Amino acid sequence: MTTQSLPLAGLRVIDYSHFLAGPYLSRCLAGMGAEVIKVERPKDGDAGRHHPYFIDGQSGYFLQQNMGKQGLCVNLKDPRGHKLMLELAQTADVFVENYRPGALEKLGLGYAALAALNPRLVYCSLSAYGHTGPDASRPGFGVIAEAKSGAMAMLGVPGAPPPLFRMPIADMYAGAHGVAAVCAALVGRATTGKGCHIDMALYDCMVGMHDYALQCYTMSGGKEVPVQTGHDLPQSTVYGVFAAKDGNMAIAAQVNDAWKRLAAVVGGDALAADARFHGPEGRNANREEVLGYVSAWTTRHTVAECVAALDAADVPNTAVQNIDAVLADPQVLARGMIVEQDHPVLGKVRLANIPFRFSNCDVTPRSVAPLLGQHNREIAASLGFKAEEIDAMVKDGVLYAEAAVAHHAPG
Repeated sequence: MTTQSLPLAGLRVIDYSHFLAGPYLSRCLAGMGAEVIKVERPKDGDAGRHHPYFIDGQSGYFLQQNMGKQGLCVNLKDPRGHKLMLELAQTADVFVENYRPGALEKLGLGYAALAALNPRLVYCSLSAYGHTGPDASRPGFGVIAEAKSGAMAMLGVPGAPPPLFRMPIADMYAGAHGVAAVCAALVGRATTGKGCHIDMALYDCMVGMHDYALQCYTMSGGKEVPVQTGHDLPQSTVYGVFAAKDGNMAIAAQVNDAWKRLAAVVGGDALAADARFHGPEGRNANREEVLGYVSAWTTRHTVAECVAALDAADVPNTAVQNIDAVLADPQVLARGMIVEQDHPVLGKVRLANIPFRFSNCDVTPRSVAPLLGQHNREIAASLGFKAEEIDAMVKDGVLYAEAAVAHHAPG
């Protein structure tokens, strides 16, 4: 692979966000070459630092979403800290925040204030509901957007409360959309010379994710309301999860050719030739019978036996893997989706990589997530603050660093 400059090299990003959607967005930008400065408050920092899993006071949650960034911990309520932040904003290309609408305006860090200082700034806000509409001021997290969007109502077994996704779908989807929006705005800026405000809502992202439910409802005149269906999709037979002798597996044979191959495996040539099941309408109309054939076959075999037989027949399938199997999966390892880093406190850590792959450059993260306040001095000095000014801000707590910085990562 020819290694060239990363696509976002030379861009400076201020990450003034917490927990997940914003940090994931800026972590992706860092992976693609941007200089990302993580700005946190004394003494708690990003709320993500207090989310498990913990070792020696360090949060794996924070490490995962903030690798590749520099760390600045500053008291914005002190005039000197506020001045530093404004000067930093004037040097930035992108500003990322995910506070409730109006919160940063109170700090003098809203889009209008920063754009007046830096008209080229691309300012990306992520929030539960966005900056407009009747719900704009309501608090929210990913689970709120997932529940409100109609997505959660389709999960689980009929009659039971829907389960949690157990992965932060709304936050991660909003973060990924934010990456796309920021990059598009930067391209637009190259033509206009001006930045813009991106207003990204978790709720919008979840509503926009609907591939079936929304159009099903509108195009049926309100007659079709997708509901809980358990372990498969009634409109896409066979597409779901099936029990084997020693575990579970997913099978995707909802298209005609895949169904015929699956049918030959689970029921022989007679089932494969049964014309009742040769189209999606027929399979959906006879869903219980079709699923019965498949389930009867999977429960007689181990997961490994099912996978081997279906792979040989070219039927899309996989074992339902726990996370230990994922970490050992040869495909995951071959794609570089697990990275090993040297942390100044924890030593070797293994974390998930970002999924972007380019033919001419390597997005493997260059550094671990920063300790709280790790790069205070370097960043302040780069903005023109004199050594005595920096010393005074450190002494007065305007610039704050956790104890581990002095012991493990001076700066």
